[in-house]
Amino acid sequence: MEREFDVIVWGATGFTGQLVAQHLCRRHGTTGDFRWALGGRNETKLKSVRDNLGESAANLPLVLGESLDTESMASVAQKAKVICSTVGPYAKYGSPIVQACAENGTDYCDLTGELHWMQKMIDTHSQTAQSSGARLVHTCGFDCIPSDLGTWFIQKEMQRLHGTVAPHVKMRVQAFRGGASGGTIASMLNMMEEAKNDPSVMQAMNHPYAINPEGERDGPDGPESFRPHHDEAFGEWVAPFVMAGVDTKVVRRTNALLDYSYGRDFRYDEGMLMGSGPIGAVKAGAVTAGVGGGMALATLSPVRNLLAQRMPSPGEGPSPETQASGFFDLRFFAQHPSDSSRCLHARVTADRDPGYGATSRMLGEAAACLARDDLTKQGGFWTPASIGGMNLLERLTDHAGMSFELIDPPQT
Repeated sequence: MEREFDVIVWGATGFTGQLVAQHLCRRHGTTGDFRWALGGRNETKLKSVRDNLGESAANLPLVLGESLDTESMASVAQKAKVICSTVGPYAKYGSPIVQACAENGTDYCDLTGELHWMQKMIDTHSQTAQSSGARLVHTCGFDCIPSDLGTWFIQKEMQRLHGTVAPHVKMRVQAFRGGASGGTIASMLNMMEEAKNDPSVMQAMNHPYAINPEGERDGPDGPESFRPHHDEAFGEWVAPFVMAGVDTKVVRRTNALLDYSYGRDFRYDEGMLMGSGPIGAVKAGAVTAGVGGGMALATLSPVRNLLAQRMPSPGEGPSPETQASGFFDLRFFAQHPSDSSRCLHARVTADRDPGYGATSRMLGEAAACLARDDLTKQGGFWTPASIGGMNLLERLTDHAGMSFELIDPPQT
């Protein structure tokens, strides 16, 4: 089927949707051979977004539709090679467009970190997507491209240098700076609200292999640890990383989708580096208590309501200056299976804040990768690394301010 557009940015009037549109406008313009459009339900707001892109975008097409109307979403999906969705919380607003893409052979990418919803979409629509040829890719932002592609990168380097794969990879957050994402907060609060009424939501969040293909949901990893510990590989104390519960499951799904190229006994975990010595231990304990206490409080409805009032709302975000001054620096350790002198360390960085500046670039490049690159994978639900691989990594390093490199420890 001939498609009118390469990419439709669906939800373009939201804060992140506007940033994705800005990135695509800078990268591809609006009059070249990369055909893209802004999509949403409110024509007036879409026109405002287009106006803010500048005079060169005056003729950028607009696509209208209703997110919760299945026929409307089918019409939208049929217009594009790729739907690039920013309409979170996805469990509230994202299901009809996923169904439409799966049924109409339309590729799809989004920013979700909502595990229970991802599991539902995968289990419900995988066979349909395989039949239609639609390639659907969740978690194409800070959740979870750095973790997923970082692990893929260091495993490729282990194979290149030593002819084997690492049975255990660790990701540690060295440093980051950026504002809280209103959309991410709304998604987290919505997950907690749904978990109150549906035990399967919490089961998905706690299951280490929740989004693996059906029949492949077991392995050596257990639930995420919420205890501080000293990590000999990094020489520092480690505290829990709040996004680990999503990142780790995506990395494990990638391994399964790549026919267990990391090994069936592969283990993966994440944490935040807190420093060495007694000070590092105290910091790790304090952060652990804060993360655990915050998650426990978030299960209470009055606390969720208070957070919703105090935190940024969906559609709100930091200033361009704050985005530009943000960054992240993630460190990876790959264990050699038999020779500790051949273990590898790597670093993944970006020069914008994780939640907005970097994330919008990642999503835009993931959409372009699906639309324009010669990818070998067929229809189904994929992860960023399992479908994008080197194509996506090169796009991110060339156009999204990211870097993937081996380092010699203890470089900081």
